[in-house]
Amino acid sequence: MPLSFLFSRLAPTRGRTILAVACLMMSTLLHAQTAPAAPAQTAVAAVPPAKQALIDRILTLWHPEAVAMVMVQRPAADAVQQARIALQGRVSAEKRDATVKDIAVDAQRYVDEATPLAQAAVRRQMPRTVVPMLAENFSEDELRQLLAMLESPVKQKFEQWVPKLERALGEKTAEDAGATIQPKLDTMKQAIAVKLRAASMVP
Repeated sequence: MPLSFLFSRLAPTRGRTILAVACLMMSTLLHAQTAPAAPAQTAVAAVPPAKQALIDRILTLWHPEAVAMVMVQRPAADAVQQARIALQGRVSAEKRDATVKDIAVDAQRYVDEATPLAQAAVRRQMPRTVVPMLAENFSEDELRQLLAMLESPVKQKFEQWVPKLERALGEKTAEDAGATIQPKLDTMKQAIAVKLRAASMVP
């Protein structure tokens, strides 16, 4: 999936929310391997079938998997941009553009490898975070109103809960996928560093 996809499917307000969550997720991910082991997860209460059906429809409309895509794509896009800035004025324009293009291949490889890992983690964590939070804090009638996207106090309530839902999902997704994504992120950074050194040394 190309890096240009980063915000093309996100509304402005929601995009800012997801970006903030993504930053939190990446920060958690970078410390996942050194953080103390998390306590065993408590059992999640069963959601009544009627509520579960409504929540499933809400999640289909919400597309929370966008959190995982931003989580993965943002550092790759930043790495390419930082590489371009680092080369600016140090090498010729032709060499700069060729090196950045080569670096973009490493960044895209990381995105292609890490995105399915993060999306799988989102799918694993959704029933443990977003689903029970919605089931506990919204009635069936409120969930039905959300599906209709009516201008009502319920919609405002849902918008207030979106950052909490995304934060909960983001933290658990980062913990879940951190150990598998971190080595790929390190490989991408090492490959970029080697190419930056080579570009700076060769006349």
